[in-house]
Amino acid sequence: MRKKPSYSADGDSDKIAADSPQSNHDDGKKKKKTFSTAKYDLSRHSDTLDRRKVEKALAPAQLTADSWTSPMKTESSPSKRSPTVADEQTENKMLNARIRRRFGMPNPWSCTLFTLTATLASIILMLLTLHSFMTRQLDSKGCDMYYTRSLFFNFADFDTEHTRFATKYSLHLYREIGFDEDSKVKGVPVLFIPGNAGSYRQARSLASETVQHYYNTVQQDKQALNAGATSIDFFSVDFNEDFTAFHGQTLLDQAEYLNDAVAYILSLYHDPRRSQRDPRLPDPSSVILIGHSMGGVAARTMLTMPNYQSNSVNTIITMSAPHARSPVSVDANLVRTYQRINDHWRESYSQKWASDNPLWHVTLISIAGGTLDTTVPSDYASLSSLVPSTHGFTVFTSSIPGMWTGADHNQAVWCVQLVRPIARSIFEAMDVHRPSQTKPRAERMRVFKRWYLTGMEETAEKVLSHKEPSTLLTLEDQSNSVNPAGKRLVLRSMGQSEKPKVHVLPIPPQDIPGQTKFTFLSNLPLEENANGAHLDVLFCSVLPLQPGHSAAVFSLDIDLSDGRAGSTRLACKNAASDRISLPASYRTSVYPFDKAPSFSYLQYDLDDLGEHQFVAVLDKSADSSHGWAFAEFSDDSESVVHVKTGLQRLLAFGARLKLPAGRPLVTTFDIPALHSSLLAFKLRMGKQACGDEAEMFTPLLRQYLSEPHESRYFVNVKEANVSLHGIAPFMPPPLRSQAASNSLSLQFWTDPTCDSSIDVSLQIDIAGSLGKLVMRYRTVFAAFPLLVVALVLRKQFKHYDENGAFVTFMESMDFCLRTSMPLLFLALTFLAISLAVSSSTTSRTTSSGWAVWGSNTTESALDFTKNDLLLGSQDPIFWFLVPMFGLLSAGLCIIINYIALAVILLLQLPLRILTSRPASNRKETVKILLPAFSAASPKRRIVTASVLLLLVSTVIPYQFAYLVACIVQLATCVRASRNAQDNRSEANYNFYNYAHSILILMLCVLPINIPVLVVWIHNLAVHWLTPFSSHHNVLSVMPFILLVETLTSGRIVPRTTTRLTYVTNVFFFLIAIYAAVYGISYAYLLHHLVNCVAAWLMVLHFSGSDFTLSSFTRILEGRDDEGGDVKKRP
Repeated sequence: MRKKPSYSADGDSDKIAADSPQSNHDDGKKKKKTFSTAKYDLSRHSDTLDRRKVEKALAPAQLTADSWTSPMKTESSPSKRSPTVADEQTENKMLNARIRRRFGMPNPWSCTLFTLTATLASIILMLLTLHSFMTRQLDSKGCDMYYTRSLFFNFADFDTEHTRFATKYSLHLYREIGFDEDSKVKGVPVLFIPGNAGSYRQARSLASETVQHYYNTVQQDKQALNAGATSIDFFSVDFNEDFTAFHGQTLLDQAEYLNDAVAYILSLYHDPRRSQRDPRLPDPSSVILIGHSMGGVAARTMLTMPNYQSNSVNTIITMSAPHARSPVSVDANLVRTYQRINDHWRESYSQKWASDNPLWHVTLISIAGGTLDTTVPSDYASLSSLVPSTHGFTVFTSSIPGMWTGADHNQAVWCVQLVRPIARSIFEAMDVHRPSQTKPRAERMRVFKRWYLTGMEETAEKVLSHKEPSTLLTLEDQSNSVNPAGKRLVLRSMGQSEKPKVHVLPIPPQDIPGQTKFTFLSNLPLEENANGAHLDVLFCSVLPLQPGHSAAVFSLDIDLSDGRAGSTRLACKNAASDRISLPASYRTSVYPFDKAPSFSYLQYDLDDLGEHQFVAVLDKSADSSHGWAFAEFSDDSESVVHVKTGLQRLLAFGARLKLPAGRPLVTTFDIPALHSSLLAFKLRMGKQACGDEAEMFTPLLRQYLSEPHESRYFVNVKEANVSLHGIAPFMPPPLRSQAASNSLSLQFWTDPTCDSSIDVSLQIDIAGSLGKLVMRYRTVFAAFPLLVVALVLRKQFKHYDENGAFVTFMESMDFCLRTSMPLLFLALTFLAISLAVSSSTTSRTTSSGWAVWGSNTTESALDFTKNDLLLGSQDPIFWFLVPMFGLLSAGLCIIINYIALAVILLLQLPLRILTSRPASNRKETVKILLPAFSAASPKRRIVTASVLLLLVSTVIPYQFAYLVACIVQLATCVRASRNAQDNRSEANYNFYNYAHSILILMLCVLPINIPVLVVWIHNLAVHWLTPFSSHHNVLSVMPFILLVETLTSGRIVPRTTTRLTYVTNVFFFLIAIYAAVYGISYAYLLHHLVNCVAAWLMVLHFSGSDFTLSSFTRILEGRDDEGGDVKKRP
């Protein structure tokens, strides 16, 4: 009687082999091979199912199958043909199908309807968010390109004798072809610092503007030369396009090199061979720094380094620099460096006495690009948590007079509208007669405010009160040019008279209610002492001058009395120096940065006009023109409207505003509820009806914040996209109370002659608000996916320990989406609400007045890390972001899972070709699959791991070893997948599911390690072989390497039925909690937490036997004790 056939899976060509005497002989010698002894020896890769158990389980099915006959019948029917290879393959396929049905082998591609629905919802939400980010609430680009004829001189003698980074970095001097082509220094030193992956050539536009402005303008201006202006020596540093934003040590290296460069630059002025500077002038003792992006952070870092020369830097101007917090948190050294730098600046400015403050002389200006900057969130450019307003401020490019447009991250270095005010402000702030080469700090701050701010800020300083009268105006006593008190002055056309004509407005006393502010608007320029000026606005006092004034020496005498007796003489000050530029707004206007001449606007409080009695508007146009002007005194009760609607009501119903008929020239709506940078709104404005008279200008809107200084203008406004950079996630609290100044205000200029009301509506733009989440929360996807994967793995291990089956990633995902994930995200939602309420309560307590700037108690009262937790939101209204990001992260993990499955499937084809060999006989040719897991010798595995760890400790960063481990794990998954398909059994599928889930876990941590790896590869490309000092800890990667090496032998982690199973659950749960609460702000720690999990899994692998060298060798080799209970590898 023929024995029942044993089966051996061989892909699609399964074989049936009858036991032979040789096989029986082997059975007697080695019982462990009874199940796996087949036509081809696959004993090292068979599953743990015993053949007899399988046959016993399938016995009922075999008795009823038509294709199977009993052994007795087979022996008594010699007339029937022997089974061919094809028959055996067919029979074995049916047997394998029954085995799959019997043991329920899962399909890793399977997905339930619930999981599919959640995935589709996540994908749709993700696409809507990205579409909103790229298409909605976008600012128009108005920057013009700057063109130069540059020439750079490299300082080759700035070598290793001066700095240890001479072989990696270099220093250059800019010169403009056609103006100055000499390499000798002669002016004020300015150093440009490029940012992340930036080039030293990015200094060309700004340097060229300084050269051309000096030779074309300053050199001919004797007043500017006497004030201390001179040429500029523009230096630039070549960092070989280092990735500073990813690596803290690189930032420190650059700061050290910059201090060496500053010392070298200053030494050039002491060398007569290198300097053409006027010997009567003092040698420079400081350098002006201009930093772009991370170059601005490097500039601040310089002042904290040991090699910093005191007072060698006193002016820093940065563009698109993330000062408040690190743009990414994947490097521990970068996060700690940021904390150390910011703490140094805060502690310095918290000193009570100036002598104790090493930064007392330093001014810091931060220029942000706004919504067009999609590289670094412009919220991070804020200085409110670092520098007091006396030493610096943050301004957005859309606020800078004459620019009125945003700038993306790279436009900031070549935008014509930006480089011009920067260059001019540097010339005005310099003083070559002083060793510091700049004016005192207070004067520098006034210069920078005048060039970068609108002039309408509460902190804006008016020049009028500091000037002496320069114009003598003589008027006839009976002149009808005096405007009645309280009446608005309206001039519709200029130049109607052949001689100058004056219009006088009496300034009301300060104690009269209803008139507290003076405003003036005209489409003509206001210029002081300019030939051909058409309009002057003068603030006058009756002669004789008031006590305290110096002797009157007037540069301009205007006599409009025609020599008649009874005239009045007025000593007047020209207000042109306080002129505020506004973008022109006409029916044809489209953008505020259009080339149309700007409007002239003046704004004074009555307190600023206390020493004057009259305002004189002098029309000096000789010819009739289309010029117009308005002037009036108004009260804040009429011109400022406080909208007290709460945020919830604004979001639900919007706001209905109204500009009444008979309104002032300027009307401001203050909306305290709108302060979040995560919200976007749509503003719609009704038509301005002017009746029979033509309107002089169309409505002009200014949307502004006072801190930071952000203004956005909308001309000819009908609709406007309203968004702001107010309170943003993860931002540290300000140093001083700003509760009343960080809310949104809407300022309207409307034609006051149009005596009709205008309706204004403000509605939430939900689709546009989605796009605001991208820049503020893009780092969420470095943390929240790990939360999801940790929960999935926790469920897989729990099921495996309880039932012995390691379910697929998608099965566990489906279960978690139904149970644990909603509960955890609900708990995190309540935690987010609690943190937001706590943060807002603390802010209100701080702003109540007891924490005052300048006292040491401020530092102890403020917790600058309080917004680092969870989603960093300071408003409970955004509680829904936690489940929203949870859904997005779950969908992202599912997508990553299917991508990994697809890659594994694609890699199986070349693996089958490489691991198969032909076996021919006379009738047909078949292919024999070689073993999927060929365990290497223990010695080889130990040597491989040791060599890799040795390289980590000396040359390569551990991130590179982690990448290698990910690749090896991918190869293990490919082989495990092939083995599970060929030898279909529960154990093989268990191991494949286990290896696949570990791969997904490692892939979620990979983005945290890639940035540092990119920095290391870049250093190799520039031949900088100095190893990182912060990324050579072998313990940071050893558990990963050991775990991956263990899995290459095809060994699954043993089941734990003791209390150790709770340890595994707690490990994964803690990772999920940490990834949610701290993962965004401290992402680098996620790698170390997962590393601890890998170490724990290695402990579980050792748990099947004693911790001896022999057991360690058996695990690396993939062998089991013959009598042990440890599961066999597939």
